[in-house]
Amino acid sequence: MSDVIVDKAIYRNGVRETISGDISDAFGDARARGDCFLWIGLHEPTQEEFDLITSEVKLHPLAVEDAIHAHQRPKLERYDDTLFVVLKPLLYVEEGSDIEVGEINLFLGRDFVISVRHGQANPLAGVRRRIESDRDLLAAGPAGVLYAICDQVVDTYAQISHEVEHDLIVLERRVFSGEQTDVTEDIYSLKREVLEFRAAQDPLIPVLEEIVKGRVELYADVRDQFRDVLDHLLRVDAAVDEHNELLTNALNAHLALVGREQSAAAMQQNADMRKISSWAALIAVPTMIAGVYGMNFDHMPELHWLLGYPLSLTIMVIAVLVVFRLLRKSGWL
Repeated sequence: MSDVIVDKAIYRNGVRETISGDISDAFGDARARGDCFLWIGLHEPTQEEFDLITSEVKLHPLAVEDAIHAHQRPKLERYDDTLFVVLKPLLYVEEGSDIEVGEINLFLGRDFVISVRHGQANPLAGVRRRIESDRDLLAAGPAGVLYAICDQVVDTYAQISHEVEHDLIVLERRVFSGEQTDVTEDIYSLKREVLEFRAAQDPLIPVLEEIVKGRVELYADVRDQFRDVLDHLLRVDAAVDEHNELLTNALNAHLALVGREQSAAAMQQNADMRKISSWAALIAVPTMIAGVYGMNFDHMPELHWLLGYPLSLTIMVIAVLVVFRLLRKSGWL
């Protein structure tokens, strides 16, 4: 378990007491005192590694299965005296403007917090340092831990929302820059990241609403703090909806501009083809006359006529001028 357990500690009277012995002894110590709580942080444990925890705390098998296998939506579920909360932290990768989605599963009782983290997004070391420096949060017990984690996750949402907004502005400038570049794939890629963003943050809204409305009795003392987190999350939610709509508009505008450019190119091509066809017609008229008089037959009219040659040239010039005038009048030349 040493590789799986990221951190473990007992918190009593606003002071951290590091657990040096066995976890079973730590749970027994926390229950015996009655005025403290235990927080154990795990990172991607297996079923066998998590069995040691479940042997000390009666956790519902369905919640344990969800925590081990992950890939859950943000949610809040109650199993007897234990609360099971799923959060989806995010990590913004500047290279490629990718958003990586992690998962935090929390088991919260009156005297314990068990956090199971999957992925690299939003490690909880900073949250521990925050609550360990804030006696009011520690006094709130597991409720204070849940608030601090939710606050950290939502703050990260807000930061990533600003990064997405910057990427969106860059894409919009590229769309209307007039350069002959295809940004369809980039727009679609960012739109997919925004949809993943929405899938992570949107289901968290009803979770926080449950707490703010007082339907979770354990967290009545920190309801105002959760209300502040919910307010921030609602602003992020509105921004994400706006980003998604702007990306759709940018994609439509880009496709419209591409269509206009293709239409202009097709029109230019048609104009070029008309000109080529017109010049071909001008060449075809004298070629036809010359071809008739160039046939090697013995009996042809006007073969020995003195004015035959200049007359044929005159007819060619007149025919070409007539065809040229007609083509010019029709707009082909």
